[in-house]
Amino acid sequence: MGDITLQLLALQLATGVALGAVYALLALGLSLIFGMLNVVNFAHGAFYMVGAFMGVYFLGLTGSFWLSLVLTPLAVGAVGLLIERFLVRPLYGRGIDYPLLLTFGLSYVLIEAMRSLFGIEGVPTSVPASLRGAVNLGFGMFPLYRLFLIGAAAVVILALYLFIEKTCYGLIIRAGSRDPEIVRVLGIDVARIWLLVFGLGTAIAGLSGVLAAPTRAVNPEMGIPVLAESFVVTVVGGMGSLPGAVVAGLLVGVVFSLTSLFAPELAELSIFVLMAVALLVRPQGFFGKAGAMG
Repeated sequence: MGDITLQLLALQLATGVALGAVYALLALGLSLIFGMLNVVNFAHGAFYMVGAFMGVYFLGLTGSFWLSLVLTPLAVGAVGLLIERFLVRPLYGRGIDYPLLLTFGLSYVLIEAMRSLFGIEGVPTSVPASLRGAVNLGFGMFPLYRLFLIGAAAVVILALYLFIEKTCYGLIIRAGSRDPEIVRVLGIDVARIWLLVFGLGTAIAGLSGVLAAPTRAVNPEMGIPVLAESFVVTVVGGMGSLPGAVVAGLLVGVVFSLTSLFAPELAELSIFVLMAVALLVRPQGFFGKAGAMG
């Protein structure tokens, strides 16, 4: 404890914010799909993993990290569109358990698919050359790529907020999630809204994967622990709440990072302790509504 300085504490806090940015993006996609479609997507971690693999693949194909950053969410989102249209859509209205079980099984299908295509060990990856190095933040040198992660997450969060809250499409999506029958009466195809939402949620998961890939080992199992962590963030923030996903994601990242500094062996446990405490204080989560899972 005596070796921990304010400078080290500040750097660890900044690291936690960078980690929390990835958690927030993941939870955003998960909350978007649940909040709008009432679908608990257990394949979300698998879409994150597919995004990491696709990012490495497109990087090798194009030689550009920035192109892979654009192509990966488009590719993963397209897969999400197909899955919603042909697998998830027939299960709407049958209860929350049916799509949950479907996506749980789908996650294993995606894992096996990546094993077949890229091998059990996964693929090597590294930070792109243009984002290597460190930046002086005043309290110490901080990796440039982690700073980029924070900025990229902020841009995506802002863009999603503006889309949902400030556009006609966003208004239709919000109306369709609350009362799809009224939206149908107005002549709007609700099925297309659900398709868009599911595709957008999976695209965000894929984007999270390609952003996190340079800082993590890219292998077929990488989405399994991330799924648990994403659900912790989603539950703490409130099921279906987009602001809750952002706030809880940053909080979980900071808690994990600071615990890693003081008691590394308890870092994984710390986020579940946070969830337990948060639910004791507010069972529906920070921004959630009571009975959201009903």
